[in-house]
Amino acid sequence: MESETQRLNLKREVGIIGGVSFITGTMIGSGIFISPQFVLSAIGSPGASFVVWTCCGLISMLAGLCYAELGTVIPESGGEFIYILRTAGKVVAFMFVLSFIVVMRPASATGIALSFAEYVVAPFYSGCSPPQLMVKLVAAGAIMVLTIVNCLSVRLATGIQVVSMVVKLMALAVIILGGVVMLFQGHTENFDNSFEGTNVDVSSIGIAFYQGLWSFEGWNTLNYLTEELKHPEVNLPRAIVIGISLVTGLYLLVNVSYLTVMTPRELMSSSAVAVTWGNKMLGSWGWIMSVAAALSAFGSLNGTFFSGGRVSFVAAREGHLPDILAMAHVHRLTPSPALIFTTIVSLLVLIPGDFQSIVNFFSFTAWIFYGITLSGLLYLKIKKPELPRPYKVPIILPILVIIVAVFLVLAPIIDDPQIEYLYVTLFILSGALFYIPLIHYKLCPGLLTKLTVFLQLLLEVAPAEKNL
Repeated sequence: MESETQRLNLKREVGIIGGVSFITGTMIGSGIFISPQFVLSAIGSPGASFVVWTCCGLISMLAGLCYAELGTVIPESGGEFIYILRTAGKVVAFMFVLSFIVVMRPASATGIALSFAEYVVAPFYSGCSPPQLMVKLVAAGAIMVLTIVNCLSVRLATGIQVVSMVVKLMALAVIILGGVVMLFQGHTENFDNSFEGTNVDVSSIGIAFYQGLWSFEGWNTLNYLTEELKHPEVNLPRAIVIGISLVTGLYLLVNVSYLTVMTPRELMSSSAVAVTWGNKMLGSWGWIMSVAAALSAFGSLNGTFFSGGRVSFVAAREGHLPDILAMAHVHRLTPSPALIFTTIVSLLVLIPGDFQSIVNFFSFTAWIFYGITLSGLLYLKIKKPELPRPYKVPIILPILVIIVAVFLVLAPIIDDPQIEYLYVTLFILSGALFYIPLIHYKLCPGLLTKLTVFLQLLLEVAPAEKNL
């Protein structure tokens, strides 16, 4: 009994404003400052790129609303891991958590950190490409700083998220206003014959959606920290609707501005579209956009770490990862061991990291598990209608998003099969092989126990209790 009373709780400190800030702050990261040229290059025409951006917002909204129901039926932190565990079972949940900690979260964090670093070093290397070693060192520094912040305080991490959201909204407002001024001056020539040259092959559409949806990644952020959200049955769906609607509207207006100021060819050839826009519109003050984009990516990286550490934390609490990852600091009540573990893997992924391939393989892996998660919601709706549901969506919504997920997984493979997609698929399936000896039979328990005790004393952490 004594050990039970000494267990720690994660605090419910995130309200509606914090919730919207985490969603919008994580979504508006490096994506909108980099992805537009890749979406346009893949799909081939400005008009079709607007259709892609609109559809990406709609898909994110529908998926987010489905997740809101899952978050109120299964009111636990951990996002996809906990939903898959409660619906598809332990083996599939372990396949997810292994893919998440080795592929998805490190790939996401590394992609954002590389974007941040590109913007930070760009002013010092005007007219030429910065050295990759310098970019990666800056990216590693950003990852380390945000790990320390998230280990020290939930409140400080939330504060960074709110401040960075204000900065990035101001940057987007400047881009939008610049575009509006140019439109009123009659610069609409880039929108003539806007669907000319559209690529309609399946692979191009799939890659365009991968790049667009990368900019919307983060719509499910709050589901990773449901136990730290005040009144989740009300605030979860509300924050999702407000956050994703706001982001979709901003993204569409920003793309209008980009194409008002730049020709489609200039946009596609730009390495950092916001900086190119800044140089054309603001002249010698163009560096401001580089700073704003860097701060935006920094906030997005913070949100990624805040939510990502929670998945390792919950998976460990369920016995799918070593116990040490389910512990929280005795004074600060932050899941520091899980955050440190996520950071180490992210730094390893950073060494060979390449932004383009990172986005494609992240999206491919993520949409496999989004499809599995929403199949679980379908299962709960059909087989367990009696479960309490403070918030419900029509059954057609998860069906639509599952169809989209299947298309997004198969599209790049059908037209342009690459061996790397096979490697990723084999890695995901290998989770089932690791599960049997490591989790089911718990091999090497003695060594793990000694290591856990040592790390517990070193990091000043204790087991944390569920917060329902």
